[in-house]
Amino acid sequence: MFVRRSIGDVVFSTCNYILLLLLGIGTLFPFLNLAAISLNDAGDTLKGTVYVWPRVFTLENYSTIFANDGLAAAAVRSVIRTLVGTVLGVLCTAMLAYALSRKEFFLRKPFNVILIVTMYVNGGLIPFYLLVKNIGLMNHAAVYILPMLIGVFNVIIMRSYFEQLPEGIVESARIDGASDFQILFRIVLQISLPVLSTITLYIAVQHWNSWFDNYLYASRNENLNLLQYELQKILISSVNQVMSANTHIDATDARRTNPETIRAAMTIIVTLPILLVYPFLQKYFVKGMTFAAMKE
Repeated sequence: MFVRRSIGDVVFSTCNYILLLLLGIGTLFPFLNLAAISLNDAGDTLKGTVYVWPRVFTLENYSTIFANDGLAAAAVRSVIRTLVGTVLGVLCTAMLAYALSRKEFFLRKPFNVILIVTMYVNGGLIPFYLLVKNIGLMNHAAVYILPMLIGVFNVIIMRSYFEQLPEGIVESARIDGASDFQILFRIVLQISLPVLSTITLYIAVQHWNSWFDNYLYASRNENLNLLQYELQKILISSVNQVMSANTHIDATDARRTNPETIRAAMTIIVTLPILLVYPFLQKYFVKGMTFAAMKE
């Protein structure tokens, strides 16, 4: 049945569509611009005005990056770190959040206070470096996992979600003789897909993008170098080649090592895996973020 719309409704809808279109363009443009620069000739990029389409198409920027011998092995390590770190991180976060969500846990309030305080007060980089060194994690693969097992922000989000679950589910499971671990893994986590997907994406992106811990704690062991760290070294090498006054490369090679195009290609390389995973988690991620915003 056709419903006649008023002028006000038409104007309102039109403004909404225009606003959403502008937001979409503003969201997509930076990524399209990076893709165009990464596929554009390095020397031509120096002229500027490359927007969403490469002016002189080339794959030379990607060839320069993939020519690094240790890149493939570093990528495998980054994938392994992301998978292991995400699984263990979500597991530890869920267990701590569940404990803090239970009203019968007598240390619930002190632990909540302690966790929140750590969000605003910390010892800084030097004490943390000394701690890592003193417990023997330097140049060890565990340095990528153990310090990142628990994130306070993630715990707060997951705890808040657990608190709003019907109490009768837990109580009925207790009457049936289920332990806390059985309740958590067989019941609570089964009905908490939105928050699990949200936390999983947070932790996975954090592990995937991390390179500074590689630089600080494991740079002396080349067998522990990660993809992000190797890309960082490639970028630094490109900058040094361009800036060095005593370079021995010719003008053609100099034009092939434009740091701007290398940086753009690196960004595309490290962003694509997250973009491929995100659609599978988007539905639950949006639900989890909506709940977290309302709860907090």
